[in-house]
Amino acid sequence: MNTKNLCALAFLLFIPLTLGATASCAGSSSAGDKAPLFATEVVTEGLGVVWGISFVNEYTLIFTEQSGEMGLLDLRSGKITGVGGLPKVFFEGQGGLLDVAIPPEYLSDSWIYITYSKENEGQGVTTLARAKLSGASLVEFQDLLVTNSATGKNIHYGSRIAFDRNGHIFFSTGDRGVRDNAQDLSNHAGSILRINVDGTVPEDNPFVGKSGAMPEIWSYGHRNPQGLFFDHYNGRLWAIEHGPRGGDELNLILPGRNYGWPVISYGKEYWGPFSVGEGTQKEGMEQPVKYYDPSIAPSSLLLYSGDVFPSWKGNLFAGALALKHLNMIVLDEDGSAIGEERLLVSLKERIRALAESPEGFIFFSTDSGKIMRIRPNQ
Repeated sequence: MNTKNLCALAFLLFIPLTLGATASCAGSSSAGDKAPLFATEVVTEGLGVVWGISFVNEYTLIFTEQSGEMGLLDLRSGKITGVGGLPKVFFEGQGGLLDVAIPPEYLSDSWIYITYSKENEGQGVTTLARAKLSGASLVEFQDLLVTNSATGKNIHYGSRIAFDRNGHIFFSTGDRGVRDNAQDLSNHAGSILRINVDGTVPEDNPFVGKSGAMPEIWSYGHRNPQGLFFDHYNGRLWAIEHGPRGGDELNLILPGRNYGWPVISYGKEYWGPFSVGEGTQKEGMEQPVKYYDPSIAPSSLLLYSGDVFPSWKGNLFAGALALKHLNMIVLDEDGSAIGEERLLVSLKERIRALAESPEGFIFFSTDSGKIMRIRPNQ
């Protein structure tokens, strides 16, 4: 049996057994890690680009494929069941079926939330929707917000989802390839949006009642935020976004703030060694907590809260598409980035989505069509 199949078998054996009864996958731990040694396992493979993953319950993972499919993965048997009742998606360029998110304190009759690119007169727009899961079908499907973000370009949809515990949902939209969108409050592009979980607009959003501004906007000046996570313990909203050539940013998101794109950036133009915009700082525009040069191309964001890897607790993790690794960002109590480690480099995989299981394991998807898991190497 080859290593890949052994890893998959080890995962299936793990579910009903204790940590001490599992097999480890030789060569999959990263030497020199400060955390306990870990192994990676292939849970399933042969899928398309798995854009979003989330846990319905301890044994069931729900996932989206960018091409427009959704599946339920039974972690006990490895069986995948396709989900019906999906909307028609605008699968062009970077668009398609994007994130899927299960809210806190989810029950079997609760709403689940998805983002996707919806066709609007031949152009794609980032859309937030919700539905209920009945067996293997979505029912009572509702578009909650079809954003005002249409352009002739099929890039920079953003599209991650996060929840606080006060009945609000956040989701991101990219600038849709038109830089000036990010400084224009009259559209939703280049922004992080906040609405109530039923689709209504919270009265305390920062731009409610302001002329020429979309009331759903929570923050703006973003290029393409594909990672979003709400830290419930500290009440912090984190976002990570693609910069241009250099200049990927990790930001602590505050209401009404301008995060600078494209006026300020730590990145360079793709066509030459020239800075984007006016420089790296400007009064009235926020500085990132951390930036990456060269770019790692971050997609998805997770703040680890489990007990399986105690030395990782409170750290942020981001998938890296271009530099193909799992990026771990060490935070101090004030939310400053004080360290970084690059894990899973040897896998050479574009890591697209992240989720923490109820037990505290880290699951991730790759653009090669795999869903994988990190567990202690015991």
